Amino acid sequence: MLVAAAVCPHPPLIVPELAGSAASELDPLRTACTEALRSLVRSGPDVIVVLGGADRSASYPGDAAGTLRPWGVDVRVGRGAPVLPLSLTVGRWLLDRAELPGPVPAARFEAVAIDAPPDECAALGAKIARAGDRVAVLAMGDGSARLTEKSPGYLHPAAAPYDEMLADALGNARVDRLAVLDPAEAADLWVAGRAVFQTLAAAAGARDESIAAGGLRGELLYQDAPYGVGYLVARWSAADAA
Repeated sequence: MLVAAAVCPHPPLIVPELAGSAASELDPLRTACTEALRSLVRSGPDVIVVLGGADRSASYPGDAAGTLRPWGVDVRVGRGAPVLPLSLTVGRWLLDRAELPGPVPAARFEAVAIDAPPDECAALGAKIARAGDRVAVLAMGDGSARLTEKSPGYLHPAAAPYDEMLADALGNARVDRLAVLDPAEAADLWVAGRAVFQTLAAAAGARDESIAAGGLRGELLYQDAPYGVGYLVARWSAADAA
C-alpha cells in the first residue's frame, strides 16, 4: 500500500558540481526536495521506490549505480558499473544527500519509458503498490520544457496552463487528473514526467477519484522554471499523519 510520495524534478544542474558558480540558483529547489524526502521517511515505509522516466522501462536493485558524466562531471552514486538513467541517478543522489531522519528503509529503482502508454503506467503502478506493506514513492519527473522562448523546446502557449494543472494535481494529490494525462499532449509540450506522474497515480490505487478522498493529502513545496523547464516539488502523506 502506498503511504507517502514525493515528487521532484531531475535537472542535472541540481547537483552543485555540475552547476559550478550557478549552484546557488537552485538552492531553494534542493531545500524543497530534501523536505519532501524527509517526509517520506517520517511516513514509516518499509521500502522506498524511486520512480523515473527513461528511454525504456526497466527495474534496478537497491545498489544500482549511476553517473552524471554524460552531463559534464563524473558524479557517481551507488556501486558498480553505472546503469541508472538520469532521472534515477538524480533520485539516488537526492536520497544520499538528504540526511534523512532515523533508519532509512530499503530502496529499489523503477524506470518507466517516457512514452509508455497509460495501460503500461497503470500496470507498473500496481506493481509498485505491491512492493511492500508500506510503500513510499520518490517520483522523479519534470514539467513542460516549452515555457519560454529560451526553453529547450521553445515557447508553446499551452505549456504554462498545463504546468499550472500539474501543480494543482500534484499539490492536491489529484490522482484523477494525473491518471488521464494524454501522452500525445504531453509529448507536444515536452513534459518528460507524464508517464511518471501517471504511474504514481496508479500506485496510489485510485484512478478515478481524488487521492485525498482515499486518505492522502498533497502539498506543493516548490514551483518554478529557472531554465525554461517546469520544476515541481510536492509531497503526499496520510491525511491523519501528525
